[in-house]
Amino acid sequence: MKKHPDKHIQQAIGYALSKGWVWVPAGHSAHCFCRLRCGHPEGEHRDHQMSVWSTPKNAQHHAMQIIRNVKHCL
Repeated sequence: MKKHPDKHIQQAIGYALSKGWVWVPAGHSAHCFCRLRCGHPEGEHRDHQMSVWSTPKNAQHHAMQIIRNVKHCL
């Protein structure tokens, strides 16, 4: 897994992974860094996933969105 260049987003990705979310490499989109999916023990929740952008307009806000989505799934 590669590291995100922004420390806030990288910490949020680490939080998601610690809660069982799965890191999925980005497809062919130039702006998408990766996708995060819920790795719930009973099967991944396909509606609980999100794209992590390479260069969001506000990196701290994007990191908070990641954390909020992970907490919503718990």
